[in-house]
Amino acid sequence: MIVLGSLALFLTLTALLYLLGLNVWVSPKAVIDRVSGENWQAEAAGTRNLAFREVLQRLGNAMPSSGGDTKLLQKRLLRAGLRSPNALKTMYGLKAALAVTLPLLTALLTMRLTMDGNNRLIAIAAAAVVGYLGPNQVLKSLVKRRQKKVKRALPNALDLMVVCVESGLGLDQAIMQVSKELANAHPEISTEFALLNLELRHGMRRVEALRNLADRAGVEELKRLVGVLIQADKFGTSIALTLRHQSEYMRIALRQEAETRAAKIGIKLVFPIFFCILPALFVVTVGPVVVRIMRDLLPMMNNM
Repeated sequence: MIVLGSLALFLTLTALLYLLGLNVWVSPKAVIDRVSGENWQAEAAGTRNLAFREVLQRLGNAMPSSGGDTKLLQKRLLRAGLRSPNALKTMYGLKAALAVTLPLLTALLTMRLTMDGNNRLIAIAAAAVVGYLGPNQVLKSLVKRRQKKVKRALPNALDLMVVCVESGLGLDQAIMQVSKELANAHPEISTEFALLNLELRHGMRRVEALRNLADRAGVEELKRLVGVLIQADKFGTSIALTLRHQSEYMRIALRQEAETRAAKIGIKLVFPIFFCILPALFVVTVGPVVVRIMRDLLPMMNNM
């Protein structure tokens, strides 16, 4: 049974690493587009991982869920950039699959080990909890990483928006132009501005579209920018001047945050230096002296 459990764990890890490498590191789309010049994304999406996604979606449909948990998870998926119509079902299906698979693997691995029954039950229960709550933690990390990228891209986007507004474009046209220009450098903020532009084109009021933008991203700096833009639009003040002041404020805030982190480096380095570097220096400097004492001085004292 230990051999079977090890084989199952090896195959599972191999499949996960293969899928991760296929989706993250390997990018055949650029090569095929460069060679053939054709768009094959629709065909690839229909043939890769389709069965696995369907299974996860069916498991997600079978999973019971509460209204508050569903709204919270849906908001996190939106802020992480996962805006597929079936993203919520896939998320619930993934949680259910991991909550079943990890306890089974844990039971197979601990079956032949010299482990108490209570400890085995605790390990299986812990694996089930990790399998069910692990995707939530991964989703939180994705949300934080995307929000950090949006925060870093905001000053550049505001500078480009100032240039567009001062050149004679309106705010809506400036947002559309910034979305096009930043598609490669900052795709996260470009996607958010593109969704804002689509909402404006479909007849939504600018105030509501800007508030939806702030709620989708969940970044405090973007919420502040939206509030300033709403006030400028309401009172008729200069949009270009408002954007310029907001850009300068964000750059100053980012500089102050970087200075704060730099000031904390000395305190954070105390424990690594004390536990990692000082023992090595102690061994290098005092070690030869101790060896010489044990080799020369102690025999001399014993002979006296």
